Amino acid sequence: MQRFTREQLDSFRDTEVPDLYGDDLRLLFVGINPGLWTAAVQTHFAHPANRFYPALLAAGIITRPISPSAGMTAEDREHFTGRGLGLTNLVRRATARADELSAAELREGGENLRAFVAEHRPAVVAIAGITAYRSAFGFRGAKPGRQPEPFAGATLWVVPNPSGLNAHETAASLAAAYREPAVEAGIL
Repeated sequence: MQRFTREQLDSFRDTEVPDLYGDDLRLLFVGINPGLWTAAVQTHFAHPANRFYPALLAAGIITRPISPSAGMTAEDREHFTGRGLGLTNLVRRATARADELSAAELREGGENLRAFVAEHRPAVVAIAGITAYRSAFGFRGAKPGRQPEPFAGATLWVVPNPSGLNAHETAASLAAAYREPAVEAGIL
């Protein structure tokens, strides 16, 4: 497994990670922002403690394991996008923790996301993190799950964040939460 020192990881602050999607984008997962490990290996949700890819596998959304901690392989990227999946973030710059982001950055990220969705037209958007969703879009009372209003032409879901910092979620509970938008998007 890839390893980094704290100093090495800190050198990736404010680095951006490119979006990942293909021509058949049906389900767009949206993270809050890249973590430092993610920025270092240029792969979304790459920290070894992150449960994103194990949850996708458990839900049947991907059909083979992806181990991104050293970065996705070309085959991993092809498998992921070939399933109609995509990845982006509300805020592009990497930080050690999402609470380092300002409310203004989250709101601006929400507007950028709206433009991205309007351009790329996924059927379903799944934002990973209720607190970030509330901040980015000003819906303080929003609840996790399927949202009542469409989002730039897509169905919108708010799903749990897979970060290891979100300790009350397990790979199994994340798989159950991610399965619903995947069914709606026609992935499953």
